[in-house]
Amino acid sequence: MERQPKRTLKSPSQLVSDWASDLSAFKVVWGKAMMWIFLLSDTFIFGSFIASYASARLAASATNSWPDPAKVFALELGGREVPLLLIAIMTVVLISSSGTMAIGVYHAYGRNKRMTALFLVITALLGLTFVSMQAFEWTHLIRDLGFRPWTNPMGAPQFGSSFFMLTGFHGLHVTIGVIYLTVVAVRVLKGVYDRGSYVGVEICGLYWHFVDLVWVFIFAFFYLF
Repeated sequence: MERQPKRTLKSPSQLVSDWASDLSAFKVVWGKAMMWIFLLSDTFIFGSFIASYASARLAASATNSWPDPAKVFALELGGREVPLLLIAIMTVVLISSSGTMAIGVYHAYGRNKRMTALFLVITALLGLTFVSMQAFEWTHLIRDLGFRPWTNPMGAPQFGSSFFMLTGFHGLHVTIGVIYLTVVAVRVLKGVYDRGSYVGVEICGLYWHFVDLVWVFIFAFFYLF
């Protein structure tokens, strides 16, 4: 009968060393796996916010007091109000940034530092443009229309709280993403990823695509529904 090799328990320091030296698990890089876990947890948070909004919207529908987003977010252009004009532009800008992010990842795996950094910077600028337009939107609603998180002059008070909660939390993610993109672009130009893999750029792209995808749901459920 063949004898089994004797197994010895590893010390905690050995276990830590083994885990630290491992670059992947189940053929997935650790950094990418951790980003997926983070995005999954963030999905639950955004899902809870959207579910809360839906509940408030259904409750307000009984009294027909929910403001019409097409009127609330209309902008005057050429002497007439255009519904959701600014929101449509914001959506185009953010969706376009997903394209530039994808091009940046493509060049990253081609190890083209200049083009990778260029498209990361373009993506960051598009994200900054989106946040700037969102800041304008908030300023207009608060200063000109009198919206507050706890009330608004156009109907159900839950409208204001839902709006500031959803768009504020998403805007925070976009702002963090702009900083993240800038840091990764600087690291690319410094040649940090030349020592190993450019997977860090792809991980950054996962975060940015998630932010864009969440906005699609917010745009569809809050502004169009």
